[in-house]
Amino acid sequence: MSPAPILLIGGSGIVGRWTARFLRAAHPDQPLLIGGRDLAKAKKVATEIGGAEGVVLDLAIDGLGLGERPVSAVAVFFTDERIAGLRFAQSRGVPHISISPGIIEIGPEVAAYIHDPDAAPVVLGTEWLVGATTVPTLEFAKAFGRVHDIAIGALLDEQDAFGPAAAADLERQTKTMPAALARRNGAYLWRVGDDAKAKFRAVDGTLMEASALSPYDVVGLATATGAPNVQFSLAIGVSSTRRRGEPMSTEIVIELAGEDQAGRPLRTRHAIVHPEGQMPLTGLGVAMVLERLVGLDGNPATPPGLYFPYQLLEPAAYFARLEKIGGMVMTLDVF
Repeated sequence: MSPAPILLIGGSGIVGRWTARFLRAAHPDQPLLIGGRDLAKAKKVATEIGGAEGVVLDLAIDGLGLGERPVSAVAVFFTDERIAGLRFAQSRGVPHISISPGIIEIGPEVAAYIHDPDAAPVVLGTEWLVGATTVPTLEFAKAFGRVHDIAIGALLDEQDAFGPAAAADLERQTKTMPAALARRNGAYLWRVGDDAKAKFRAVDGTLMEASALSPYDVVGLATATGAPNVQFSLAIGVSSTRRRGEPMSTEIVIELAGEDQAGRPLRTRHAIVHPEGQMPLTGLGVAMVLERLVGLDGNPATPPGLYFPYQLLEPAAYFARLEKIGGMVMTLDVF
């Protein structure tokens, strides 16, 4: 009996296509449904991926227009204001991940989970590039006996690809939402006005003007490490590779400060870089989360629960796949 397909809602977009490619490369026999409003576009992507089918979806009706067709998991690549994909997944008892809602938009998904916690796993996936920040940060933190400060600086090159959904999400989270969450001295607060302005040094040492942002990384990393100071900053400009005359890239600079296992002061700086920009990293994270949710990685499927991506991604496997797709982990000088 062939496995039920994974449904990618918005799968014909940039991140959806990357996710489908990674799933197809790792699991040639896993069927996929590329879902969207434009059937011709969905079918075109499905043909390119192979072993996939394009389907038209209607988020305003029960069953999304799929009738009784079985699926094994649901991923949503845009802001689903109706949480239709989640309600559909819960009704089928299958896992769900979305990667777009901001931290102040967490309520509908959490409420749906609380209402029916035993239905299926629900993944709150709006970490920066879906695990590309949290998984490495938690690995670097293992060198510390105690982490005091976590400062994340994400640099998007202005030439990087932004699909319509990603552009809308970024616009909403940087312009519409007037404040960004951070943790200072153990207390959560909202950064507004001048307090939301930030700077960090890119991989090549260039000082970047940035703005505070609050993906789920802030609360996830603060909770996982106990660090009393956690902040996330986003800069959009020229990446380090392009400044030295190479093609653009995306980079994430991770700065940690605290004490080592012997109680001595310790500071580290690392970077995650991908030469093709933000979308491959995001697609990889979603693909690996889906693999873990349905057991495609060879382990039992994930039980019902409410999860962040980093709780599902095994670090050694993530780093191996990151390297395979051209991503790099760099150790940087401490300023």
